Amino acid sequence: MILYHGSFLEIAKPDLVHSRPNVDFGRGFYVTPLYEQAAKWCGKFKRRGKDGIISRYEYDESRESELKTLDFILNCRSGKDSTDYDLVVGGVANDKVFNTVELFFDGLIDKTEAINRLRYEKPNLQICFRTEKALSLLRFEGSETL
Repeated sequence: MILYHGSFLEIAKPDLVHSRPNVDFGRGFYVTPLYEQAAKWCGKFKRRGKDGIISRYEYDESRESELKTLDFILNCRSGKDSTDYDLVVGGVANDKVFNTVELFFDGLIDKTEAINRLRYEKPNLQICFRTEKALSLLRFEGSETL
């Protein structure tokens, strides 16, 4: 399977050191099988005057069985994730995620309402490689500047 990562620089050797905390699936290297989504991820860098670069990887699905998915997102976004998942696959929630999570944490909406608000509006998919073992299944194939 071909996967894409949108950034402002080429990522020939993905690592976990540069990952951000408190995002949908916790620290990890995020990719998508949707080229258009990776291009959208580049948009925030282009708006800041940087290049948008999409790195491309071959993912070895045949070895996936060697690896160990709303509660999970809430724990990740609040810094309370204690799972040891190698790989997490799921959709990217819409732009209202931050507000929804805050409303839930503040007790202003219940879990059912939070889940309804976190439904996806457009087809999308993100894959988070959370361990070095999972990253070993990726092979860098090149990149392009948008």
